[in-house]
Amino acid sequence: MPDSARRRIPEATVARLPVYLRILLELAGAKATTISSEQLAELAGVNAAKVRKDLSYLGSYGTRGVGYDVEYLMFQMSRELGLNQDWPVVIVGIGNLGAALANYGGFSERGFPVAALVDADKSKVGTRVGALTIRHIDELPQVAAELGAAIGIIATPAVVAQEVADRLVDAGITSVLNFAPAIVTVPPSASLRKVDLAVELQILSFYQQRRPPPAAESGVQQRRRARNAERAGAKGGGSPGDLATGVGTS
Repeated sequence: MPDSARRRIPEATVARLPVYLRILLELAGAKATTISSEQLAELAGVNAAKVRKDLSYLGSYGTRGVGYDVEYLMFQMSRELGLNQDWPVVIVGIGNLGAALANYGGFSERGFPVAALVDADKSKVGTRVGALTIRHIDELPQVAAELGAAIGIIATPAVVAQEVADRLVDAGITSVLNFAPAIVTVPPSASLRKVDLAVELQILSFYQQRRPPPAAESGVQQRRRARNAERAGAKGGGSPGDLATGVGTS
């Protein structure tokens, strides 16, 4: 179907499609053949009406009383997300984070092979991370052209993140994933996504401080737990610690 003929999919729906796809992949691995909107909604943490609306953008409406075909739904989502081809990735900034991302095998498995590593530090240029040799950032246009790079990952310190984003776009890489703890902008012709681990931790902190404290274990519960541990140790011929780790004494 030509892009111009495709129905426009809202950004919020696009953000949920990878979540649905991950769930479907797990179901397919468990040999499930169909799934209802209610089941998919529960697993994705949204309501069923939202799932049905999201899937309608793919032209998929399911069958009453049966649900959705898992394999076909996976095909539709993969096609819409552009996962029917590989998208070579360039990582800029090969410090601890950049090296960890370079060594992560999950990217290639999902169609995003890490094709090049780039850094401004001349002491790193020419060294290897895995199967790839680090190249200098001045070679970025050449690297992008050679490899047909589609996506650039920024894993640099915050102070140079904007400069790196500019250089990626200038090199013809117009899809950028920013891991640097900095606000980065790109022109309207480019796409930008940000991964801010500190922000995610702060959100967790918000909920953690509102969580009720765990109830204190009563003295009766403590004595009962100790007696049970002693009995289990006597029956198994080992200490409670041995039993907890699945190791007994001979």
